[in-house]
Amino acid sequence: MNAWPHLIAPTNHDVVEAAQRLKGIAHRTPVLRSNTADEILGAQVFFKCENLQRSGSFKFRGAYNALAQLSPEQQERGVLTFSAGNHAQAIALAARLLDIPALVVMPHDAPTTKMAAARAYGAQVVTYDPLNEDREAISRKLSQERGMLLVPPSDNAAVIAGQGTAALELIEEVPRLDVLFAGVGGGGLLAGSLLATKAALPLCRVYGVEPEVANDGQQSLACGEIVQIPWPRSTIADGARATALAPLAFDILQQGAEGIVTASDAQLMEAMRFFAERMKIVVEPTGALALAGALHGGCDVHGARVGIVISGGNVDLPRYARFLSD
Repeated sequence: MNAWPHLIAPTNHDVVEAAQRLKGIAHRTPVLRSNTADEILGAQVFFKCENLQRSGSFKFRGAYNALAQLSPEQQERGVLTFSAGNHAQAIALAARLLDIPALVVMPHDAPTTKMAAARAYGAQVVTYDPLNEDREAISRKLSQERGMLLVPPSDNAAVIAGQGTAALELIEEVPRLDVLFAGVGGGGLLAGSLLATKAALPLCRVYGVEPEVANDGQQSLACGEIVQIPWPRSTIADGARATALAPLAFDILQQGAEGIVTASDAQLMEAMRFFAERMKIVVEPTGALALAGALHGGCDVHGARVGIVISGGNVDLPRYARFLSD
């Protein structure tokens, strides 16, 4: 297999270097406030709006940081990845910007808008049945057949470092945070956020938030080893339907995460409605994980300065309308 060479866990230095690499390429997304959120949580809440990032999610940061470091030979051969949608879009856009061929392996039931966006950015899309096929095995086979470099969504040092730049920017704008919440799928966002946060704010408590029916990360931290679960089809948080944490991410989470809490689909829809009604922004179910966790995860945030990473805003409009009306 054409394996990614960066298998050593990244550090905060890598996050800082990624921020320089992304300057002028990735959007420096806004940090928004809400008096209503402050009142509900009894805290000062700061929302890092990665739903307004290029390609619609924080994933662009890691994808571009990884692809920008490839050798000319690797760029010519092209890259491939597997993703439920946001990493696929991010790889596709980063590859287009860098003139690199790209292929993405996506579940056949991925949101239509995410699949269409990956194709519109120029990537070839290969679909699979997540209940009966292994996306990583499919990706490894395609990598061998086509000579393309596999860039996984979380088990990749350069990707994790790039994801951490969202938290780094938040800390630069809000120098003191007591608590930070970030959604968890494969663990790349939470791992990168930990690297950036603990370097600047060692006492800040960092929590991950998973869908209630996809709590493999919570189980993994509890037992001290990676737990694999069946494909969690039932959750609306399609971007967090991972079956296990990425090993690189897990190693980082073990060293610094305060914990991982969960949110139900009903709580995600409540958070999405809050964003739409009170803050006038579109947030996808996975993007609402962090707020749902802060509201319902049982973490003590009263009187604290709380960072919330809104991870993405890519959602089919018909589904979005149903989520808001249910």
